[in-house]
Amino acid sequence: MNFVDDDGSIIVPKSVRPIIEYSETVLGARSGALKQFRAGKLHIRDYGSYYSVHSDKINPSDDPLGHLVVDAPEYLIGILSGIFTYSIVKRKIKMNSKISNSNSTSLFESDNRDQFLPYIAGIVAAYTSHAFINSVKKLAQRRS
Repeated sequence: MNFVDDDGSIIVPKSVRPIIEYSETVLGARSGALKQFRAGKLHIRDYGSYYSVHSDKINPSDDPLGHLVVDAPEYLIGILSGIFTYSIVKRKIKMNSKISNSNSTSLFESDNRDQFLPYIAGIVAAYTSHAFINSVKKLAQRRS
């Protein structure tokens, strides 16, 4: 049995440690786990028959922004790219609507449809950049 998973976390069978006494948390990527726990920098995920354990460099409870920058940059970059893309698309639509100066009243006409476009573009940008950075991060972990 391999005792290290693809993320570099240590796998601990529940036969070795059946109960975790730490508080359950929502901080951190669940990665398919049933529950997750934190004890300072220690991050534990419960997958039913085993635990996955790793130590973060920065405790997210003490320094959430530092944790995002150092331990989870894919989330920070995803959030920032989503906000950036939303604002760019929103600004472009606003400029175009001033130029066309149309007074649309139907939900299905261009101006009303365009109000959803910045949100969709922001979500797509956030998801895409998160996935890309997460892939790069995993490749870098495997090489080291």
